Parts: sequence; structure tokens; C-alpha cells
Amino acid sequence: MDIGLRAEREEIAAPGLPAPLSHYTDAVRFQDLLFVSGLTAHDEHGKLIGEGDAVEQTRQILINLKKVLTVAGGDFSDVLKVTVFLTDINDRAIIDPVRKEYFGSAKPASTLVEVSRLALPGMKVEIEAVVGLPSGT
Repeated sequence: MDIGLRAEREEIAAPGLPAPLSHYTDAVRFQDLLFVSGLTAHDEHGKLIGEGDAVEQTRQILINLKKVLTVAGGDFSDVLKVTVFLTDINDRAIIDPVRKEYFGSAKPASTLVEVSRLALPGMKVEIEAVVGLPSGT
């Protein structure tokens, strides 16, 4: 890797998020792009919020995304793409209003994937994001 590229890459650990489960960071910034790792509905102490409730888990995940966006100098209108992982594809309809609550009129590109399970017991939702940060942040 070119030394110039290394200087433009920044790993971000957002205050208020639980420690990563393995060898990753909450987000990586490269120039004006921010790649946000899959976020879960865990609070800063690692407690799952909304066990068995996709709506409450989605709300906590978006609260956690806001923490990452704030540290990086962005907001929900800067989110370019999300990938949503659900253990039950039928939960799409009930989590959509929560997404609208946080994203407002901004509509990111989106991919929805049903999975057999997620990293920790009780998880029903995980969301990752790609963000285009405003220049100069």
C-alpha cells in the first residue's frame, strides 16, 4: 500500500458503542467515504436492546449509527447506502417506519438480506452503511 493512501485511511471507534466482537473497528474513513461496520442493537455495555423485537432493535441500531456519523462529522442525509440483514424478511414492513423516522426525506440506496442468524443470540437486525462525508470534515 502506498504511504499516501495509508495517511488518508482512518479507523473510527465511536464513543458509546460496545467493543467490537472481533478484529474490526466501528468504521473506516477513506477520504470522503465512511464505511460503517455492521451495527447491532447493543448498548455501550453490550446489552441487547429489544430482544425479539425488530422495531426496537432497528431503533437502537440507528441510534448507534448516529453516534458513528456524529464522530465522523456526518448525519443521516450523508448515508449513501445501507445493507440490512434480517432473520425474518417479514420484519421489513415493520422496520421501515423507523428508518423513515431517522432518515427523513433522504433515501439511501438499500439492500435487504434475510439470514439464518446473526452474530449474537437474540439479534434480529444488523445494518451496515456507506457514507459520503461532506468535504472538509
